[in-house]
Amino acid sequence: MTRRVGIAVGLVAVMAVSACGGGGDGDGEGNTITVWTADTLPDRVAATQAIIDRFTQETGIQVELVGVEEDQFNQTLTASAAAGDLPDVIGSIPLSSVNTLAINDLTNTDANQAVIDALGADTWNQPALELTRDGDRQLAVPSEAWSQLLYYRRDLFDAAGLPAPTTYDAIMNAARTLHTQGRVGFVGATAPGDAFTQQTFEHFALANGCEMVDQAGEITMDSPQCVAAFDFYRQLITDYSVPGAQDVDSVRSNYFAGGAAMAVWSTFLLDELAGLRDDAMPSCPECTADPRFLAGNTGIVAALQGPDGTQPAQFGEVISWTITAEADAEASQRFVQYMMSDGYVDWLAFAPEGKYPARTGSSPGAADFVDRWETLPIGVDRKAPMTELYSQDVLDALQTGPDEFSRWGFPQGQGQLIGASLGELPVPAAVAAVTSGGTDAQGAARQAADALRAIQDSLR
Repeated sequence: MTRRVGIAVGLVAVMAVSACGGGGDGDGEGNTITVWTADTLPDRVAATQAIIDRFTQETGIQVELVGVEEDQFNQTLTASAAAGDLPDVIGSIPLSSVNTLAINDLTNTDANQAVIDALGADTWNQPALELTRDGDRQLAVPSEAWSQLLYYRRDLFDAAGLPAPTTYDAIMNAARTLHTQGRVGFVGATAPGDAFTQQTFEHFALANGCEMVDQAGEITMDSPQCVAAFDFYRQLITDYSVPGAQDVDSVRSNYFAGGAAMAVWSTFLLDELAGLRDDAMPSCPECTADPRFLAGNTGIVAALQGPDGTQPAQFGEVISWTITAEADAEASQRFVQYMMSDGYVDWLAFAPEGKYPARTGSSPGAADFVDRWETLPIGVDRKAPMTELYSQDVLDALQTGPDEFSRWGFPQGQGQLIGASLGELPVPAAVAAVTSGGTDAQGAARQAADALRAIQDSLR
């Protein structure tokens, strides 16, 4: 769950479609390129502009920055493509948007590959490269990643002698043990029509080997692995959680109030958990005296393991730059290369808690970007480095997460289906049905599979 998607309030649109348009061919010197960014919060726009100003000073290439809110991206892209007025570069876009561009032949995959080659493919996190690649086509240049995490009250687990909740059995046992008066064992998203619900359930489902499609592109949401995942989540919610539909805000509120022993949220929770944002402060009884109480007493689990899964897995989002089909390719390549090298640490510093570096180091085998990332201050109203707020095991878990990222559909080349399904959200509807008692696990899996097959048929 990105803060851009899940918490849209406060985003400022600086979009101006009339300002879009690629530059001409040339060596880049003295040219002007247009760059869209989905990082549209005013402070991030200003920070991006500061990096751009340095790039222009060093290269002579002018850059016109245009902010496009993520929920307006497809509409804006469609209008610009129809007018033949695409930008040269688009940044801060998730995998679904990367695939939308590629499906409509709006991406210069050769230019993206040229950036990767120039900086060295072996300086990137390899799963991030794989998720942004279709066969031998590099659809985007992966920049950063955020992880879906299981947060748990380490103090409560230690007091009860419970192991870290890394498996289905350990999670269920902990939820049962710690579900007491005044505190539930677990809180997670269940609201229909909410992408956060899909992200949460996908996190658990991937752990059990539940895939949306197989390698042939056939829908498999009604597989035994998926039925078991629906049943696991049904029991977790109905027996050990709070009543009513839960969304991104209520899940956070319950955990922050000390009302839940476990919760699923993204890495974007880390600054808020430490009491660094006035609009999302922890409110547990102990937090009044110590706003960092929860940060100090929370553990995280990145990858989970279900009984039917072959290996631990987790949901994660890769955020990328891409060079468009109408771009001034050379000037655009120089820009993206700069953002992934000289400007990279400043770019990550916007929100380090949600920007784990997809490029781990400046040379093969190096980890200097990851090392710098650990020291970057997080927070909004107050700031502190993660090394001051979280123990090394938490930082280590954040670093290993991207190596175990998986996603429904993208590895199987079904990006178009994923994009369409995120528009209709049949999986959250099935999750809502099974967790509210409207159907059983078999029925929820069948409901989701039938809806996805209908979406797939409409794309053919």
